[in-house]
Amino acid sequence: MSKWIGVTILAAAVGVMTLGCSQQSGTAAVIEDKTYTVTPASVTVKAGIITGEVIELKVTERVEKGSDRVVSPAKLTGTLRLKNTSANQTVRLVAGKILYIDTQGQPIKLETARTEPTVKFATYGSERLDPGQDTTQSLDVDFPAEALKAKKLKEIRLELAYIPSPFREETVNFTVSVGESK
Repeated sequence: MSKWIGVTILAAAVGVMTLGCSQQSGTAAVIEDKTYTVTPASVTVKAGIITGEVIELKVTERVEKGSDRVVSPAKLTGTLRLKNTSANQTVRLVAGKILYIDTQGQPIKLETARTEPTVKFATYGSERLDPGQDTTQSLDVDFPAEALKAKKLKEIRLELAYIPSPFREETVNFTVSVGESK
């Protein structure tokens, strides 16, 4: 008898789960990417012995089609290419910080729940640049909604932190002889 009670309870639980999961109200909202062009989309950058370019810049936010309700806040994406132009210094890239500057020359603040736009050079090998070497880093950082709505963004500032150190290559010669082991 206890066997039948267990089977009945299991069947009832499956029935409740099936009915509970299959009931839906309304249709799912259609979400689309709304892309804003950044002009210019590519710029040359120079910071001391580091040169490079920022390319393919764009701002994208995800919105609900029809209502234009923002589902995912705006993000700035692109690619950062950097090169060490020094002939005798290695560079260790520490971090980068992006600031959005308004028409008055003041930084535009991000909303409180969003993270500061930083570039981290944490990938092994991309943080160290010997003379003549270059690296590529993807950008995917938060973008202030205020800069989109008010159209008051004048410039984007990239602050790079790096540590230069002397780069030397030395040659060491040492005398050897090779003989048969005994």
